[in-house]
Amino acid sequence: MATNFMEMPRRRVGILVFDGVKMLDFVGPAEVFVEANQIVPGYDVVLVSADGKPAQTSIGARIEVSATAADAGRFDTVVIPGSELPVTEFVTPEVLAAARHLSWNTRRLASICSGAVVLAELGLLDERRATTHWKFAADLARRYPTIVVEPDAIFVRDGNLYSSAGVAAGVDLALALVEEDYGAGVARRVAQLLVVYMQRSGGQSQFSASLAGPVPRGPIVRKAVDLICADPAFPHTVQTLAAHARVSVRHLARLFRAELERSPAEYVAFIRFGVARDMLHAGRSVTEAAMSAGYGSSEALRRAFVARLGISPREYQQRYRSTNSVAVFDVPSAAAMS
Repeated sequence: MATNFMEMPRRRVGILVFDGVKMLDFVGPAEVFVEANQIVPGYDVVLVSADGKPAQTSIGARIEVSATAADAGRFDTVVIPGSELPVTEFVTPEVLAAARHLSWNTRRLASICSGAVVLAELGLLDERRATTHWKFAADLARRYPTIVVEPDAIFVRDGNLYSSAGVAAGVDLALALVEEDYGAGVARRVAQLLVVYMQRSGGQSQFSASLAGPVPRGPIVRKAVDLICADPAFPHTVQTLAAHARVSVRHLARLFRAELERSPAEYVAFIRFGVARDMLHAGRSVTEAAMSAGYGSSEALRRAFVARLGISPREYQQRYRSTNSVAVFDVPSAAAMS
């Protein structure tokens, strides 16, 4: 029997804003929920702040809010966006108090980008899986060692807590929440109306071949790195890379260590593994991933995965496959919010 969405109650979505909030972090998800209202009478989006005063966004625009976090009532969903400001500047006692109050009064709680730090500071992510923008992931893992940080995930679900990577990933997460509420058909229609993908293949690393490592500082290493990333399957050696960069083998190896903290051979292996992993995320076969990344055989790729991750490529692909989105983790939690 078909569900009559028109008879379902509207869901309140609270979004916490503050001075320095990254505008697209909250506008993107908000537009997803509002767009859904063209199809189902689904959401009331409410902007709140710690003190009820307008917030100045990352682009200088001032955003009016409807209430203080403490007076806003109960929500179905709460979204905590992030900021480009240093953590010490935007994760203030006032923001933490507001987020804590909102967390007590919602069915599910989501962070966008560095908003994950707010949840981490409140202890809500302890012993849970989470993600954030790739450039904040290492710091999040270092500052909060009890959090299982998944740096390549577009978004992560752990019980009633959700976290997403930066900016546009908030749209991905919001579409997944709409799908949870009203099904894939509604979410797909919302994605079509917004002219965005309902599901993006791969993780954050699809946006940069060398995403997880240091950035080359000088033109010599950059020239070698560009060659590797342009054709990872080519049999690169330190000799061919040095010849391409027109420096000695010893000098190139020294520069790689200084700038990338890896030898040229280690960097080639790093890039190849990332390419193979992203192809598995995109649904390619183990053999296709191995050939495209330059492993030579599926067995060579299997050995690389077991050495790095302790599981085979096939097990990895099955573990991270989801009907909602690629690189989503759905972990039942005893600490789910009431």
